[in-house]
Amino acid sequence: MKIKFLPPFLLCIIIVFSCENDDNDLKDIPYNPQPYVLNLPDIFPQMEVPPDNPLTQEGVQLGRRLFYDPILSADNSMSCSSCHQLQHNFTDGKATSIGIDGIAGNRSAMSLENVGLFYNGIMWDGRFNTLEEQALEPVNNPIELHNDWGNVVEELKADDDYSERFRKAFGIESRDEITKELAAKAIAQFERIIVSSGNSRYDQFLRGDIFPTDSEFNGYDMFFDLSTDTPDAECSHCHNGPLLTTNEYINNGLTPSSDLLDFPDAGRGAVTEYLFDNGKFRVPSLRNIALTAPYMHDGRFQTLEEVIDHYNSGGHYADNLDPLIYNLGLTEQNKEDLLAFLHSLTDTTYLSNPDLSNPFE
Repeated sequence: MKIKFLPPFLLCIIIVFSCENDDNDLKDIPYNPQPYVLNLPDIFPQMEVPPDNPLTQEGVQLGRRLFYDPILSADNSMSCSSCHQLQHNFTDGKATSIGIDGIAGNRSAMSLENVGLFYNGIMWDGRFNTLEEQALEPVNNPIELHNDWGNVVEELKADDDYSERFRKAFGIESRDEITKELAAKAIAQFERIIVSSGNSRYDQFLRGDIFPTDSEFNGYDMFFDLSTDTPDAECSHCHNGPLLTTNEYINNGLTPSSDLLDFPDAGRGAVTEYLFDNGKFRVPSLRNIALTAPYMHDGRFQTLEEVIDHYNSGGHYADNLDPLIYNLGLTEQNKEDLLAFLHSLTDTTYLSNPDLSNPFE
């Protein structure tokens, strides 16, 4: 019998392709994702998790690494966590965030605390409906991470650890199945576990565990307008419910405007293209508000005292100014009491959750 031998160059090609296929193949890595149990405070609403992206231990941990990894930026100098720092309640402590090229944006980084419970749009203008959509944006943003998802995905495919983690989180069978959409899903899973513990002095008071100070109670009374003994600070109309936000968009009188086209930042109006929405921005949650200075969408106020003074003054007129923004006439003592209540909303317990920390440290 005559044996035919392959030419050496064909044999080399077969060997090379065999090695590449073996290297890409992830099927030998076990795929058995375990549910991530999220313990929300009893008073919080249930979290609406997309059916195609359930919380799993493996997905959350993959998202955690991606969130803290500067691999997402063009020069490997910044990550999601650069603008959303744990020690600042997942903000960055700056008026407006600065990207890898040293260029400042025009808005302050919003806190990610309880972001998985925001159901009326995400970001100051609400332009994203889901965390999965939002997680895709910073990589391509020329002011933020200034990268290209194609570059990021190729780096993730070439990384053995990430390839294994994507397999364990999403069941992919080959490195070639790693996509920006899967990366965004993982980041969204991580962001959904950034939730309050419900252990602030305010929460303890509501449970009957502690008594507030006189100043805290007076501030609480003014905030929710509970009696005629204190003036109405008109806070709870926008900052209500367990999250202390109505998830609405309002013009709170930050910028004077001669007409509705005169705002330097159109805010919600740029998304809805509805003229009356110009100059409106998302009402943020006030949980842990003392940890997230500076304040407002453009970070113009450095302290809570300045914020209180702004609302006490009645702000600046515009045709769509919220009707509950007016001169409140609060005394200095009233303002001190309101400030004491705002500080009672501080809850640092959840920040010690090891699943929220930087996995590279």
